[in-house]
Amino acid sequence: MTAVVGELAPDFSLAGSNGEIVKLSNYLGKNVVLYFYPKDMTPGCTTEACDFRDQYESFSGLNAVILGVSPDPLNRHEKFIEKYDLPFVLLADEDHQVAEAYDVWKLKKNFGKEYMGIERATFIIDKEGRLVKEWRKVKVKGHVEEALQFIEDSLS
Repeated sequence: MTAVVGELAPDFSLAGSNGEIVKLSNYLGKNVVLYFYPKDMTPGCTTEACDFRDQYESFSGLNAVILGVSPDPLNRHEKFIEKYDLPFVLLADEDHQVAEAYDVWKLKKNFGKEYMGIERATFIIDKEGRLVKEWRKVKVKGHVEEALQFIEDSLS
């Protein structure tokens, strides 16, 4: 199953930084901001996580849950959360199966090297579990505000 706007979002189970196995289907009845990012503690990923942190109350007020996904292991997520006081759950997609289901596991190029990794993306999933909006190849600046605005305008 792959992610298609207008259809049910692919369900998954991943280990979460909250010590639980997190299933997307557990969040039916809430809007979900599912964001994929390449790596904990890197500049762009830190900025994005902190932007979500700073708007956390606004998302919560719109019945929205934020879930961050990267291939990093839980111990790295825990350090990232602790260092930046992140109030939301980070999920460890070490085998990148969820990233593949959402088509964000891509061939990347950096300094002449090619490797597989996460392409930064955000998905909004409504209370019924339907994928209603996606942003691919996300540029961090202003993105979190754009996601918040979408939920305010379309789902509240």
